[in-house]
Amino acid sequence: MNFEIKTEPLSDRAFAIAIAGEVDLYVAPELKQQLLDVIDRGATEVVVDLTDATFVDSTTLGVLIGAVRRLRTNDGRLTVVCNDRNVAKIFELSGLDRVFDIFPTREQAVARLDGGLKVSA
Repeated sequence: MNFEIKTEPLSDRAFAIAIAGEVDLYVAPELKQQLLDVIDRGATEVVVDLTDATFVDSTTLGVLIGAVRRLRTNDGRLTVVCNDRNVAKIFELSGLDRVFDIFPTREQAVARLDGGLKVSA
């Protein structure tokens, strides 16, 4: 199983979580924990970067929906970065492309955050 997750602060209230590999039932709990950690740290803006994700399953979508609900209680939002057509299709088929703002690059997603934060290298 090939999976990697990296969390990066973008500001005091914004974080990026980059995921590489297959994001499925077995690794979704780790993603959930990372999301809860940044929300508990006061995040109101979270960018989930799926640029290097090769697969996303329904468990992962459920984790992302749970994070959206938590963020919305603090007027926050979750943004998704996805440039893989197969992964993007999962969001479209489930209707979640209407729930999440989805961008093809991290730079575009970060530019939409409050104040247009700079992207860390």
